[in-house]
Amino acid sequence: MERRSFLRGAVIGTSAAAFGGTLMRGAAYAAPAQPGAGPYGALGSADANGILLPSGFSSRVIARSGQTVPGTSYTWHNAPDGGACFADGSGWIYVSNSEINPGGGASAVKFSSTGTVTGAYRILSNTRTNCAGGKTPWNTWLSCEEVSLGYVYETDPYGVNAAVRRAAMGRFKHEAAAADPVRKVIYLTEDESSGCFYRFIPTTWGNLSSGTLQVLVAGTATSGSFTWQNVPDPDGSPTATRSQVSGSKKFNGGEGCHYANDTVWFTTKGDNRLWQLNLTTNTYELAYDDSLVSGGGAPLTGVDNVTGSSSGDLFIAEDGGNMEICIITPDDVVAPFLRINGQSGSEITGPAFSPDGRRLYFSSQRGTSGSSSAGITYEVTGPFRA
Repeated sequence: MERRSFLRGAVIGTSAAAFGGTLMRGAAYAAPAQPGAGPYGALGSADANGILLPSGFSSRVIARSGQTVPGTSYTWHNAPDGGACFADGSGWIYVSNSEINPGGGASAVKFSSTGTVTGAYRILSNTRTNCAGGKTPWNTWLSCEEVSLGYVYETDPYGVNAAVRRAAMGRFKHEAAAADPVRKVIYLTEDESSGCFYRFIPTTWGNLSSGTLQVLVAGTATSGSFTWQNVPDPDGSPTATRSQVSGSKKFNGGEGCHYANDTVWFTTKGDNRLWQLNLTTNTYELAYDDSLVSGGGAPLTGVDNVTGSSSGDLFIAEDGGNMEICIITPDDVVAPFLRINGQSGSEITGPAFSPDGRRLYFSSQRGTSGSSSAGITYEVTGPFRA
């Protein structure tokens, strides 16, 4: 995935013609003439699952909260949230957090090479409000507690090893994590209105039992340079980690986080923004901001979880908005990829691609009833760009 600037001189939406020009930072633009006409084309009619998809794509339900996963005897957890996929021989595994308190934790669904569900099981229990997380290069899942003084838990997607609490990664209202194998660090977001952006440097790469927690330090502008400073007390008590370092940059509700090719992207839900850090130059910039849209025509609102595909596209799930997963392409097109009908009391969570890039998994956390016990986990297949 190549580094890019989505706003500076970029077209935001379906095409320059649809929007009537380009968007410069701080400028406004008109609503799109053809909403939904992104790189995969316009969204079609809702399918049997209530999902609007581009031509050539289809959906299926993988699991429902409180019900056994089809083909297994395992009951799927409530409030499915952040997730990731892991290779498993010729098949793969999708893991999903449970954002409930108490209970929390995470579960996994196992698939054969043909996509048939072959098993489901628990990989983390007795934690609190496990929201997002991140995949490590050594194939573990970091499940993050979105509570004050929350922990990160390292879990085994294959269900062999017991989960381990990683206290050295700091105690705060954790949201997402993204591993950077080049710099051998883990980036972490904080879901507070005055939250910070962190990185954890393990003493030994591949072992998260000890290391150094650092916080991003920068000015108040929406772009500029940044540095890292050690957090004196990662335990966060009595002084919160976000309040320990003078000059630490504040972000309004850190959410999803994704790393690729010397760049890390993360979202902030309080102001509906996507941020981009260039790790080779130690600079940051605002990559997307729905407040720059005039007339209420923003293609992406309620930014939340984010993942990337092999083509360099970003897929960003909405918490709110109109229940869409939107795509941002390397050439700066921003448009809906899918939409869920009839679930306005829910949010989309946990987008993740199968290892071969042909299947996209995600959940509607509260389903049609708006209750955490009504979550639905989906799979979408189709001609994803290589």
